[in-house]
Amino acid sequence: MRILFIHPNYRSGGAEIAGNWPPAWVAYLTGHLRQAGFEDIHFIDAMTDDLSDETVAEKIAAISPDAIGVTSITPSIYKAEEILRRAAEVAPNAVRILGGIHATFMFKQVLSEAPWIDVIVRGEGEEIVVNLMQAIATDRYPEDRARIHGLAFRDGDEIVATQAAPTIKNLDAIKPDWTILDWPKYIYIPLGTRVAIPNMARGCPFTCSFCSQWKFWRDYRVRDPKSVVDEIEDLVENHGVGFFILADEEPTINRRKFIEFCEELIKRDLPRRVQWGINTRVTDIYRDRELLKFYRKAGLVHVSLGTEAAAQMKLDRFNKETKVEENKTAIRLLREADIFTEAQFIVGLDNETPETLEETFQMAWDWQPDLANWAMYTPWPFTPLFQELKDQVEIYDFSKYNFVTPIMKPAAMERGELLDGVMKNYRRFYMRKALFHYPWRGTGYRRRYLLGCLKAFLKAGVQRSFYDLGKAGYWGPQTKKSVDFQFDESRTLAPAQVADWEAAADRAARAKERREAVRDQMKARSAERGKAAEDV
Repeated sequence: MRILFIHPNYRSGGAEIAGNWPPAWVAYLTGHLRQAGFEDIHFIDAMTDDLSDETVAEKIAAISPDAIGVTSITPSIYKAEEILRRAAEVAPNAVRILGGIHATFMFKQVLSEAPWIDVIVRGEGEEIVVNLMQAIATDRYPEDRARIHGLAFRDGDEIVATQAAPTIKNLDAIKPDWTILDWPKYIYIPLGTRVAIPNMARGCPFTCSFCSQWKFWRDYRVRDPKSVVDEIEDLVENHGVGFFILADEEPTINRRKFIEFCEELIKRDLPRRVQWGINTRVTDIYRDRELLKFYRKAGLVHVSLGTEAAAQMKLDRFNKETKVEENKTAIRLLREADIFTEAQFIVGLDNETPETLEETFQMAWDWQPDLANWAMYTPWPFTPLFQELKDQVEIYDFSKYNFVTPIMKPAAMERGELLDGVMKNYRRFYMRKALFHYPWRGTGYRRRYLLGCLKAFLKAGVQRSFYDLGKAGYWGPQTKKSVDFQFDESRTLAPAQVADWEAAADRAARAKERREAVRDQMKARSAERGKAAEDV
């Protein structure tokens, strides 16, 4: 049986300006399939190779697969649907499969607008895909599809979703096959080295209202640190990787295992050959302030902090559980440990104004991170915050849900003015850094890294690919009123399908609410008894 996986060609001028990111999903799926006995597996990375839909169709026809699997995040959903539409023309006998976070929660809308998709894999796919491919290989598909957990498909005019599959409890049983990737293509521009995105944990115990990852993964699970380092050692020795970013939402949550991970890296002398970066929370930096130099010794050189917003009001709205004043201290602590810091700000909610945008710039400059990003608030249709704000959402063109296009229109600003305000922040921040900081910040590694980041930023700016500026027709403040984001206003929204999807963080949040309610009730009863005693 011949299996083909395809990564859609979707770019927005966001994170990809720093390099070509290897699609780790295909390595994890391929590795699990190979363990199950499937060997004839092919991969087309249409994004990295910048392939047109026509070229992808030609490659599909040449490979002539029995099953075609495509992934999609929300902004790439239309590209994924189009790939499978063309696959229906050039490989009509292949089973056409779609997976990823968007299809997981929006399967009714996807199957309605793209009826040529045979089946959707909902949730983490390794075990579901093996079950599905075994059914196809033994001619039990489509007869057995209703018996496989974690699928959605059309049955005549009806859209059917089978019972949600359980989450994978033993992540160490998943052995990714990194050979499926053509490694010379995946370069991290700041260091000019190959980059990987391995996975240490899945899920998150926190319930940030704008985030969908904790809902998708459902349970928080951490791998054995030695197993993760085995994987990294393989990436370094056999694939020439010199930099990796842990894909986890927050790899420092489990402090003990993160320390074990760092110890294992040092034990194998890997920090001499590979450096790495993470995303994490300000609270974890506070907690681990005495360990930061140890983390640096383990090769950690880049930390992206979800500072999110300048106003405490916004942090509360996002359920971030952090305080504004903690951000500056966390950045200082990282800088003292010689770890590069990147501050992430979310802008573009309904209460955004030119003044609040200016606040974020002033705070960014006061905090002095090495890098700063201003991401447009993107209301994933399957998150709690979307439900709160959905009456204010006017755009349902998911191809623009990419953190760089202003989906929300603030009450006091036009979208073009919001984009111009964000670009003004970028211009000022990086111009000052380029003139007064990056060239003079030490010698060797630190200077090379910072100048490499600046190179990536300037390259995207010259090419007009940064923030999709070329497509939107933005050339500076003089064009802020003529910016055209090219929204497809014919797109409509169907409800997300989350009724059958319960995350562990949901259960934990409800349990916490119940405990607090019981405590309040007990306090009230105690107060009543005390008052009654006084009356007597």
